[in-house]
Amino acid sequence: MLRVYSYKGCDSCRKALKWLKERNIEFENLAIRETPPKRDELAKMLSYYQGGLSRLFNVSGGDYRALNLKDKISSLSEKEAFDLLGKNGNLVKRPFAIWATGGVVGFKETEWIERLGF
Repeated sequence: MLRVYSYKGCDSCRKALKWLKERNIEFENLAIRETPPKRDELAKMLSYYQGGLSRLFNVSGGDYRALNLKDKISSLSEKEAFDLLGKNGNLVKRPFAIWATGGVVGFKETEWIERLGF
């Protein structure tokens, strides 16, 4: 089952959810702030982005800036990054969509089509 972590105030999330509904794609929608992705989901997503740790972070968010992660992200270990992302859903790039054989962060229709196989 496709799991989508989203935030109701996020325009990209609204577009992604609308896109899924228009295509009658079943999914589970989870509030990313209250229920951040689990460690195993973060690890899977990281593998889909070939270790690009910064791809998992919401780099335009206030929490990212407040923690000065721009200057720290390159020195974070995977464990440290997952600890931050798992405790603060605001730090996770959204929407964060994951399924048994793939995943995607952010919403670019062409990437979703390619990754979901539509």
